[in-house]
Order: sequence, then structure tokens, then C-alpha cells
Amino acid sequence: MTSNDFTIYPAIDVREGRVVRLRQGDYARETRYADGPLALAREYADQGAQWLHLVDLDAARVGHYTLGPLLRAIIAGTGLSVQTGGGVRSRDDVAALLDAGAARVVVGSLAVRRPELVEAWLQEFGADRITVALDTRRDALGVWRLPVHGWTETGGETLDALALRYAQAGLVHLLSTDIDRDGMLAGPNPALYAHLRGIASSLSVQASGGVHRLDDIGDARTRGCAGIVLGRALLEGRFTVAEALEAARC
Repeated sequence: MTSNDFTIYPAIDVREGRVVRLRQGDYARETRYADGPLALAREYADQGAQWLHLVDLDAARVGHYTLGPLLRAIIAGTGLSVQTGGGVRSRDDVAALLDAGAARVVVGSLAVRRPELVEAWLQEFGADRITVALDTRRDALGVWRLPVHGWTETGGETLDALALRYAQAGLVHLLSTDIDRDGMLAGPNPALYAHLRGIASSLSVQASGGVHRLDDIGDARTRGCAGIVLGRALLEGRFTVAEALEAARC
């Protein structure tokens, strides 16, 4: 749900049909949860969510997006607007997800490796239909780098250069995660989002990674973010979607 232009994105990561969370993107550090993804999406919608962040964790292994039937079922059964990604490698992948009802397609590794392709998609499909995900990690020199391929390889561009390039190309929605915070319940990194605002203030930035308390929502908003992705904190009952929406209003 959007509260005064700040959006709450409950997240559902799916692997082998189950709701899971990974710590720092590591498949060996996986936690599985009892609720099925469709039931969980319904629960979030019943609590007032209007958006869902749906991630296909099997896509990297099989080479393509696998959640088409689930995506359609969530949209039909909940009315949620869904931004989703995983395995997006081509223009046809983007078109197929939009045809399946996705409100936005999330592009990650390819956005780092082939920005010219993503820039073309922004023009073809519209800037509001693409979310670029730039997951980042600060190196020993304080430079924000962009690991790809399950965060095991570092792309050539820096976060600064690529965020600015996409802003100049007309990107609206940027999702950025400090990898070292992801799934760790340590709170999002406020320095990252202040940094992004200084680089490209036109971007609507979605904070992600490590949210563990309601105050994190207000902190992200104060840093100029347009929304926040909530994963493990919701799954472990630290707070509810309804409480997160109230925090966003305050």
C-alpha cells in the first residue's frame, strides 16, 4: 500500500514452490517457512498491502522464470500489484511477465552487465514497468561495487556510475540492497540510501535488506526512499503488514 507516496512491498521469495529466505544471497543459508506463497500473498493483501515483491530463486538454476502460474494466481486471487523478477535475460522475458499481469519487471544481473538492453526496455515498455535492482557491497576503499551471478562475481561498473546512467536514461524505480545486510535483521544501511539520493535524486529508491523493526521504515523514508521491501521480519512475526503501513503513514 502507498502511504503519502511511500510504498510497502512485502516480499515473497520462492524456491522449489516454497517460501524461503536466504542470508546474504547464500543458498546454503536458507530458511523455509510453513505458509505457501499464494496463501501468504492473500494474508498480506488482507492486511492492506497493495504491492508484492515476488522473487523466483529457481530461475538462476533453470535459466528462466518459473513462477508464471503463481504470478497469475496471486494477481487473480488477491488483486495485488506485483513486481517480480528472476531469470530475466531478454526482451521477450520482460514482455511475457508483463503479459502475465506483472505491474513491474525486476531486472538484476543483466542491468549490471548489459545496461544498453535495459535502457531500450525502458523506452519500449515504459519507465514505470521496469525496476532495476542494483545489489551492492562496499569494498575496502569505500566504493560501492555491484556483484552479479548470485553475488559471486563483481561487475565492472560501480553503483555510482550505473545509478547515474540509468537516471539519465529515464529510470524511475531503483531497488538497492546492501548485500552485507540482506537477511541479517541488522537494519537497512542508511548511508547507502543517503548516498544514492546524492547521486541521482530523481530515482524512486526502494530500500531493502535487513529490516527488523518498524523504525527502519521511518528511517528509510527520512533518507529519501520511496518505499521499502520487507521480507524476513514479516515472516518471523516481528511486525505485521498492517503495522508497517501505519509506520509508513507516521
